[in-house]
Amino acid sequence: MKNIVIFASGGGSNAEKIMGFFAQSDVAKVTLIISNNTNAGVLQKANRFGIESHLISNDDLKSPTELIEILAEKKTDLIVLAGFLRKIHGEILRKFPNKIINIHPALLPKYGGKGMHGKHVHQAVIDHQEKESGISIHYVNENYDEGAIIYQAKCAVKKTDTADSLAARVLELEHEHFPRIINEILIGHR
Repeated sequence: MKNIVIFASGGGSNAEKIMGFFAQSDVAKVTLIISNNTNAGVLQKANRFGIESHLISNDDLKSPTELIEILAEKKTDLIVLAGFLRKIHGEILRKFPNKIINIHPALLPKYGGKGMHGKHVHQAVIDHQEKESGISIHYVNENYDEGAIIYQAKCAVKKTDTADSLAARVLELEHEHFPRIINEILIGHR
């Protein structure tokens, strides 16, 4: 049985889908939720699933020795960033090479990088009159949204779209594909 640790900063809808997907799995289980936000909705969702959560500070990310120890204690096989808005320290990347993945709400390499999250991404896609958008699941490296792409799914951008309406369709893709792709990574099919 593989162990997944999810890092999340917000409401946790993707984390919730992942926790639900793996609740009955014989492949993996979510063993820990890590958040840098004391008010993150993901903490209540973890509690409902009976999954331990751990709060970290931004200083913990800058000097990650204790965080690495926690990840080692949990025998972490895969770290999943699900709406985690901070950069991952190089030391963590070195301890978990090709074992940290992220989901981005656009078709990378476009519309990625620092500050490109949430509505900022969807508004940029609309402002540039893109015909399609979607999701990119990728490995995490030392630069925001530049790791190798594992999987992409697309949806049309409608002329009538707002950042909110496009965000809703992209979120559907995230919920549909993220747990499945995580599972495929863990069983060695990706």
